[in-house]
Amino acid sequence: MSEHSAVIRWRRTDDDFEYATYSREHTWSFDGGESVKASSAPVFKGDPSCVDPEEAFVASLSSCHMLTFLGLCTKRRIVVDSYVDAAVGSMQRTSEGAMAVTRVVLRPRIEFGGDGAPDEGVIAELHHDAHKYCFIANSVTTEVVVEAPEDEIAGSDG
Repeated sequence: MSEHSAVIRWRRTDDDFEYATYSREHTWSFDGGESVKASSAPVFKGDPSCVDPEEAFVASLSSCHMLTFLGLCTKRRIVVDSYVDAAVGSMQRTSEGAMAVTRVVLRPRIEFGGDGAPDEGVIAELHHDAHKYCFIANSVTTEVVVEAPEDEIAGSDG
């Protein structure tokens, strides 16, 4: 149907190549020209100023859910003015002993325009359908939960 690509580049920057000290910094490049500085998560000796794969996974699920939600709203003529999600992923060991992001909680704060917010039942249905049709959610076994947002979302402007 469609293909999506990324180029991941890493190069050794120091003489040593030991587990405790090698650089985890690398770059993700995408076909639109965007590049992202990436590293492993700080808990795995990564640079906290870079995006780590676990954060990107959480962002990918959140972004896909949001885009699907917005698309569904347009089809129902429900106007959305803003959407901010403070998504959180949790890692733990699976029953096989492997580490995995096993749960992602989405906490979208949505401001509706036009005739105002639809009732809670319609919003719940939109989130249910957004999850059902989200390409990324359909590609993983991680539990994805949508919850009411907390009072404040860091980095939001409203």
